[in-house]
Amino acid sequence: MKLLKLAGVSLFVGVAALSITASAQQPAAQPAQPAARQLTLDQVLTAVRKERSESSAENKAREERFIRERNNQQAELGRVRGQVVSAEAEATRLEGVMAANQTAIDALDQELADKQGEFQELFGAARSAAADLMTQLDASLISAEFPGRSEELREVAQTDTLPTETQLRFLWETLVQQVAEQSKVSTFSANVAKADGSAEQREITRIGPFVAFADGKYLTYKPEQGQLAFLARQPAGAVTGAARSVENAKGDGFVRGVIDPSLGTLLGLIVDTPSATERIKQGGEIGYLTIGIGILAFVWGVFRWFTLSSTASAVKAQSRRPKASKANPLGRVMLAYEAVGNKNDVGAVEAALDDAILKEIPKLESGLNLVKIISNVAPLLGLLGTVVGMVITFQSITLFGAGDPQIMAAGISTALMTTVIGLVVSIPLVLLYAFASGAANRVTQMLEEQAAGIIAEHADGRR
Repeated sequence: MKLLKLAGVSLFVGVAALSITASAQQPAAQPAQPAARQLTLDQVLTAVRKERSESSAENKAREERFIRERNNQQAELGRVRGQVVSAEAEATRLEGVMAANQTAIDALDQELADKQGEFQELFGAARSAAADLMTQLDASLISAEFPGRSEELREVAQTDTLPTETQLRFLWETLVQQVAEQSKVSTFSANVAKADGSAEQREITRIGPFVAFADGKYLTYKPEQGQLAFLARQPAGAVTGAARSVENAKGDGFVRGVIDPSLGTLLGLIVDTPSATERIKQGGEIGYLTIGIGILAFVWGVFRWFTLSSTASAVKAQSRRPKASKANPLGRVMLAYEAVGNKNDVGAVEAALDDAILKEIPKLESGLNLVKIISNVAPLLGLLGTVVGMVITFQSITLFGAGDPQIMAAGISTALMTTVIGLVVSIPLVLLYAFASGAANRVTQMLEEQAAGIIAEHADGRR
């Protein structure tokens, strides 16, 4: 700062000198400038000395302030060190007190254990029984009817002191109550959680700790919420019908009901069991393709089967009528016989009848090959889906490893379901083809029998 100020003074002196020089060099003939204050060298020197004196005083005051602050810091440091020494001494004293207290506590614990004697083992068994019963109550359907029973049991199970007589009596009463309620069919009102998270009051019917239902729909108990909730997917109609029978039962006698001996595990598996639509969806595009062509082939096969059955009936009716009709194959064969010019020529009659029968056979077998082909193609499509599913599975194993079975579940589901779909489509089509083909063969056989009879009559007539 002092150097900057001295540089400013030197600059000021230089400017003043230039001003004096410029004044000396002005021509004498020019008129005088307006009166302006001019600094002399003495004045400049006086200003410089004054500035230096002020800087020295300022620097001295700053040094004195630094010295005072340093002294204050030293005093503060000494005070803090004293506090540290006092705190260490207090800590040492407290450690000694804590050790003495711990020794006293250990002595008192030993004295308590000696005085408790055999009661200590008894109360240990009580705490263990309270813990086991609390775990059972937390997951039991009975707790939906009697909420809050596990709170006092939790206090008994987790305490380090001896249980009181009231706590032991509550443990015994709760255990007896749990045993008694397991054999009862009870009806009570409770909150049932809805899908949107809210709850509503419902009339609940409970069969022991096994199942509970409302309005014929089965419920599951959620211990973390302390509420009942409807199963996301209900069992089959017969099971829900049994639930309604139990709900509506009045008076003496008995009704048939359904219970879950696994206390909810089997009912929970119903939610995870995929429906028929979900299983078909697992087959993917190949599964949908197989089902689509299978439905078309089945509809066509049923249509041809009924058509051929009607044709067989018409042929039987025609065989009992002498007048031929174009509406059925036998009638057209008889018309072909009547169209023969020389009926005494057995060879000509036989050729005409054979030709008429050969014309009817393609009409009878029309469309049956489509059913047969699709019945053979459906398992091949299922095999194709199996290969695709295994490829997906191996890709998942390559990317994520084989540690998590759920990663491979999609590919395995596709592989298995496409095979199942292919077989389910193929088996009915094979049977349908057999029935339809048998109907066509019966009609053909009747035509051949009638033709053979006509030929035999001509042969007998010639003899």
